[in-house]
Amino acid sequence: MFVLITLHQKTITAESGQNVTLPCRALNNNKILTVEWHRPDLQPKYVLLFRDGNIDPDNQHPSFKNRVDLQDRKMKDGNVSLILKNVTINDAGTYECQVFLEETHSLQSITNITLSVDPPGE
Repeated sequence: MFVLITLHQKTITAESGQNVTLPCRALNNNKILTVEWHRPDLQPKYVLLFRDGNIDPDNQHPSFKNRVDLQDRKMKDGNVSLILKNVTINDAGTYECQVFLEETHSLQSITNITLSVDPPGE
């Protein structure tokens, strides 16, 4: 397997209780077969695993069930941004976005995002 890494890093701050979008965009000239959002510090590590047009809940960390989605499930223009609903202090951490591309049959790491979460009203 060939792995191409083009990593962008970003920090986002959200307030507890808010919805937050973690941006991620793949090259739009490639067909995306799988989208993986994960936090390396968690087991299972997947925040969201999207393949065959659906979220795979079997491999998802329980704390993210029914709280995450892709901003655009059609992935128009390579948009694979993650929407995280009702963020909590426990959601703070580093998130990595990866896509598996049909053309290259490779997993591409696109972005690392550090999410920090402030208590409400700060």
